Amino acid sequence: MHCTVSVRHSGDVAIIDLAGRVMQTAGADAVRDAIKAELDHGRKNILLNLDGVDFIDSSGLGTLASSFITVSRLGGRMKLLNTQSRVDSMLQVTRLYTVFVTFTDEREAVASFS
Repeated sequence: MHCTVSVRHSGDVAIIDLAGRVMQTAGADAVRDAIKAELDHGRKNILLNLDGVDFIDSSGLGTLASSFITVSRLGGRMKLLNTQSRVDSMLQVTRLYTVFVTFTDEREAVASFS
């Protein structure tokens, strides 16, 4: 299953909903493009909702990490919401869990940008 990306907004937070597989061949570019589009529109608070992501490979993780750096350099913040067990495992193995703030509740996540 390819990665699907949809964007919605809550105040000044861009919530990017992802579903499917975030991999080099199916999704990493879509995620990067969605984040870039939000930054281009001046939205610097990015919440990636990974509730529908059932798999992420090293390219997908690289996309998340490089996007985090880009958002941070532009004075923004990027956080994760609803990481599933396979994604959590990859974050643990790569130690990226030390970089990302993660949430299980969307309201709490959105409020954390205030």
